Amino acid sequence: MSQPPRVAIVTGGARGIGATTARKLAAKGHAVAVVDLNEADAEATAKTITAEGGTAIGLGADVSDSEQVETAVSTVAERLGPPTILVNNAGVLRDNLLFKMSEDDWDTVMQVHLRGAFLMSRAVQGYMTKEGWGRIVNLSSNSALGNRGQANYSTAKAGLQGLTKTLAIELGKFGVTANAVAPGFIITDMTRATAERVGMDYEDFKNAAAANIPVRRVGRPEDVAAAIAFFTDEEAGFVSGQVLYIAGGPRT
Repeated sequence: MSQPPRVAIVTGGARGIGATTARKLAAKGHAVAVVDLNEADAEATAKTITAEGGTAIGLGADVSDSEQVETAVSTVAERLGPPTILVNNAGVLRDNLLFKMSEDDWDTVMQVHLRGAFLMSRAVQGYMTKEGWGRIVNLSSNSALGNRGQANYSTAKAGLQGLTKTLAIELGKFGVTANAVAPGFIITDMTRATAERVGMDYEDFKNAAAANIPVRRVGRPEDVAAAIAFFTDEEAGFVSGQVLYIAGGPRT
C-alpha cells in the first residue's frame, strides 16, 4: 500500500530523537513542521530538511501553553495543510532523588510531557477526525517502569502510556490511531545530562549501559525514528493503543 504525503508535526523536533524523526518523516514524503521551544533551533532543523529535498517549516512554541499550541497548530494548517501526523516528543529532565526534588522540578516535567502531549493532541484531533485519518505517536520511556532519581520523569512517561491507550479508544472510530514508543538508553543530550548528573564519563556511562542490554549496544535516535515511522504509516492502521519498547531487549 503506497503512503500518500501527509502533514506531520514533531514537537521537540530541533535535535536528538525529534530531529531524526522529522528528517525520517520528510524522507517518506511528508511535509513536516518542526516545533521546539527555541524557534531558531526549529528553523535550523527545518532548513536541514529542505536542503535534503524535503518540505519543512520551523516554529517556536511552548507545548505546555495552550495559546501557543493553538497558534502553532493553526499556523501549520495554514502553511502546510491539515496536520494528520503528530509526534509528541517534547520533553525535559529535572532529575533528583525524591527528598531533593522540588515542586518546580515535578511541575515542569509534568507540564512539558503530559500537559504538552494533551494540548497538542487536542489541537490536532479536529483536523484528523475531519480528514478521517490520523496518527499520534507519544514518546514514553523505559523509565516508565521506574528509575532511581526520576520520580517525576517516570511518572510522566507512565502517564503518557495511559493517555495513548485512551486516545486510541476515543479516536479509533475516526480513523485515528495512537501508539507510543518507549526508548531505553538512546544516545541523546538527555542521556549525556544523566551521565553528568551521576558523575560519570559519558563513554563509560554508555559502555556500562550496553553491558546490561541484550543486543550489547546502546540505541541511536535512528532506532526510535524507524519505529515512529512505522506507527505513522498507512499500513499500520490496525495497530493502535500499543506501547513499543525500543530498548535492545524485552521489557514488561
